[in-house]
Amino acid sequence: MRKKSLITLLLFSFSLSTFSQDLKARIKIDIERKIGEINNLLYGNFTEHLGRCIYGGIYDPSSSQANADGFRKDVIDATKNLGVSIVRWPGGNFSSGYHWMDGIGPKQNRPKRKDLAWGDTEPNIVGTDEFMKFATAANVEPYVCVNLGTGTWDEARNWVEYCNAPTGFYYSDLRAANGHPQPYHVKYWGLGNEIDGEWQMGHRNAEDYSKFALEAAKLMKWSDDSIKLIASGSSNYGDDWMNWNKTVLTNLHDVIDYISLHHYAGNHNKDHYRFMSSTLFVENVIKITEGLINQVRLQYKQQKPIYIAFDEYNVWYRAYTEQKLEEHYNMQDVLVVAMYLNTFLRHANIVKMANMAQLVNVIAPMMVTNDKLWLQTIYYPLQLFATNCKGYSIDALVQCDTYDEKDYKGIPYLDVSSSYNDKTQELIINVVNRNQEKSIQTAITNQFGRLDNKAKVYEINSKNLMDENSVNEQKVKAVEKEINIKGDDFDYVFPAHSFTMIKLKIKS
Repeated sequence: MRKKSLITLLLFSFSLSTFSQDLKARIKIDIERKIGEINNLLYGNFTEHLGRCIYGGIYDPSSSQANADGFRKDVIDATKNLGVSIVRWPGGNFSSGYHWMDGIGPKQNRPKRKDLAWGDTEPNIVGTDEFMKFATAANVEPYVCVNLGTGTWDEARNWVEYCNAPTGFYYSDLRAANGHPQPYHVKYWGLGNEIDGEWQMGHRNAEDYSKFALEAAKLMKWSDDSIKLIASGSSNYGDDWMNWNKTVLTNLHDVIDYISLHHYAGNHNKDHYRFMSSTLFVENVIKITEGLINQVRLQYKQQKPIYIAFDEYNVWYRAYTEQKLEEHYNMQDVLVVAMYLNTFLRHANIVKMANMAQLVNVIAPMMVTNDKLWLQTIYYPLQLFATNCKGYSIDALVQCDTYDEKDYKGIPYLDVSSSYNDKTQELIINVVNRNQEKSIQTAITNQFGRLDNKAKVYEINSKNLMDENSVNEQKVKAVEKEINIKGDDFDYVFPAHSFTMIKLKIKS
């Protein structure tokens, strides 16, 4: 018995060694191994009064693409095609100095203000009523971030009344006088933005923020108890970020529904494999924050759940304020965006909202150049996830070769997530091959139900990792093909530096 076990162990070790040298992998899927239900709010976005995101982006009455309200029809159509579910507004850093009363009423009477966050002049032409028109036209849920930087408690609760109360109150009657008698029913409200950061107007420590946000939350909920509130989690990942999140959760646990997290990835060191490890930190932050949520809920015997809203994320490291954050994305960035989305799916039990920053022109999946809209490389992975990954997130077993870099060891070359929609019986497998040069032959096994004999494959790849799209050429985009499958086991070769989505059907 011992001799047989030793031989088996030696054979297993030898097979793993060979497996590693051949760059082969294995993925096993069982649709009964559910992680959590996928909330459609994972496919959200963000519009801030910054650069050309609002003015010259979603709103441009001088454009040939403008509708009757001044919003670009091509941006609205591309937002719908992207599958965007919710849009956060008006910031961002901008929200910490924004006074919403500046942006209502006759446009000719609205004051121009210096935006202290980004150094621009804010004309206040697009305010609450205009943004709600855009949200309706684009068929997205509005998510309003209130000013808890330079703002007041009254200002926050009055905004809720303006948006959500029936007529008969001062601010709801003001809304009616401005042309919208019916309430907007804004459900999602952010309690400030990045207040832990010293760069933020109204920066506070965790205790002071929590006390201030608690009073704002009380007044806002008393104005409309159906709203959902998102606390400002840490975005300043120094030594104290965990304590910030714990303090905020402890003090606000019975009034908030979400805590926000932010993260931006960058390849400052021009190191491909280090860049490909960016989302490992995100995964750890999510796990730690989930643990803090569970600790606080247990401490207070709280039945009401608290979720994570990852309401800012993207690749951002080349374009800063001097370029108005107009980042141009390449094939390498596609992989990181897809890994963000893989990460959110793998934690779909706790991450119930995510908002890519931002929608158009400013660190965005779409751009306007000379009045023509074009799609950046990162448009395509978000579109694939948003339009296909529904239902439940599924825990996939992945075995593959790994690599080490400065901060992490044993990083798998394949980054994988999976989903199953029990209504359509569609099984989705999302795979990023981090390897810069080598394809990976992968044995894929389905362990529950029978696979249909045909599958769709969507692949985003390019020969050069630095390939970008432009107003004249779409070098990087999703390519669709169909493959034949025999049985419940099949092989697929994932090309070097690629994102691949395989859409399978489980037979009933």
